[in-house]
Amino acid sequence: MEFNSVLLRKLVDSFSPSGNENNVRKLIIEEIEDYVDEIKIDNLGNLIARKKGNGKKVMIAGHMDQIGLMIIDIDDKGFLRFTNIGGISPFLSINQRVIFENGIVGVISSEDIDDKNKLKLDNLYIDIGAKDKKDAEGKIGIGDTCVYLNSFYEDNDKVISRCLDDRVGCFVMIEALKKMKNVDNDLYFVFTVQEELGIRGAKTSAYKIEPDIGIAIDVTPAGGTPKSKRLSVTLGKGTAIKIMDKSLIVHPKLKDILIDMAEKNNIEYQREVLEYGGTDSGSIHLSREGVPSGVISIPTRYIHSSNETVYKKDVISSIELLKTVLNHEFKI
Repeated sequence: MEFNSVLLRKLVDSFSPSGNENNVRKLIIEEIEDYVDEIKIDNLGNLIARKKGNGKKVMIAGHMDQIGLMIIDIDDKGFLRFTNIGGISPFLSINQRVIFENGIVGVISSEDIDDKNKLKLDNLYIDIGAKDKKDAEGKIGIGDTCVYLNSFYEDNDKVISRCLDDRVGCFVMIEALKKMKNVDNDLYFVFTVQEELGIRGAKTSAYKIEPDIGIAIDVTPAGGTPKSKRLSVTLGKGTAIKIMDKSLIVHPKLKDILIDMAEKNNIEYQREVLEYGGTDSGSIHLSREGVPSGVISIPTRYIHSSNETVYKKDVISSIELLKTVLNHEFKI
């Protein structure tokens, strides 16, 4: 399978922090509108694309939003103070460039503190090169948001970029959808909002759709680095089939179906057990009377940094598994 780097680059270059997903939503609509039967946007902003079938109602969810920063104060010298939108690490943010939606670029720096291990977001500020408060306020306002700024890099094996969490999941969904012609199940591809703030979009969209089955597509931490925590997943060994994370224990029958589909179709996979974190399936499986739910994960290093890293072969195997399982006759 050819790896569509052009599309993935467009997705990660789109400015769409949590609560402001409009840019990437427009891009996704342009990519998928010729491949689905109907497209709706719900009240929270989730993009719901339906490909009609007569079988089980299956909800496939991947989140559009990315982590970011929101300005809460501008001091007399024109430096910007901020709060986090999602999981922002003070340590990883030092000396990172950020970009606002209007194109203004700044650099995150910190106050002088004796012990960098005690660094908190309160110690950080953004320098946009303003002369003073008035100059800064002419460019940026309270409540404006920004995201990490970094260039997209790829070679034959890997991609390094910001916000592969979860634009690579959206990419997997789009590429699988494009390769599906006649479908047996009634498929709802849901590109969710505000996952980074507590899997909010998946909650409202699952309530609306009332799916029989839920499948989230998201990144998962990959181990194998020096002195890293013991993790069941690493780069370059295929897609990951989740068994558990902090938000979900995957329905055993759905877990078995995913594993069976991978093995029967010679799709390389890994079993994933994660002691923390969660995905959209964490909300989907609790919707209404409960929804059997699972997760197809893309192994990723350096999540929530500006240099998230995936292997192309793992992304491709995730596409293949999703495409294959969606035509399965679910009996759960």
